[in-house]
Amino acid sequence: MRRKFKSLILAFLVGVLPLSAAAKKSEKPTSADRIVIEKNARRMTLYHSNEVLKTYRVSLGREPVGAKEKQGDHKTPEGHYVIDGRNPNSAYHLSLHISYPNSSQTESAQEQGLSPGGQIMIHGLPNGVPDLGPLQRLYDWTDGCVAVTNSEIDEIWNLVPDGTPVDILP
Repeated sequence: MRRKFKSLILAFLVGVLPLSAAAKKSEKPTSADRIVIEKNARRMTLYHSNEVLKTYRVSLGREPVGAKEKQGDHKTPEGHYVIDGRNPNSAYHLSLHISYPNSSQTESAQEQGLSPGGQIMIHGLPNGVPDLGPLQRLYDWTDGCVAVTNSEIDEIWNLVPDGTPVDILP
């Protein structure tokens, strides 16, 4: 009887342990380690260890073609940045700050007697505006930020830690 019981336990362990290991392996990570924003495609992708966690459709600045050069040009910047802060009390439904401008962008703008601008964020809709869902993506409406729906920024807020690299491509 003991022998059958041991055989039964062994069979159970051999059959179940690989399944639980496979289940753990297939669980998605809980945080992103990189963000890539492709302006032409109006797409933002969150990655973890070079695997896609999630992809979002986005709205950009009102002048989406070209890199941001100065304050008020309504362009979304291009380049390599990081998420360097978050604002739960933003004028928009949550916002993650992108580290624009970098030192060369600041220097270039100042050489022209201009301000490079700043306050570039990934954010939801303005507070007090009904959540339009995907309708908000019908046109580019920000001053240079990257906008997603309110439910999407809720998800992004939880997936993206401060310090996450952000690549904004043309």
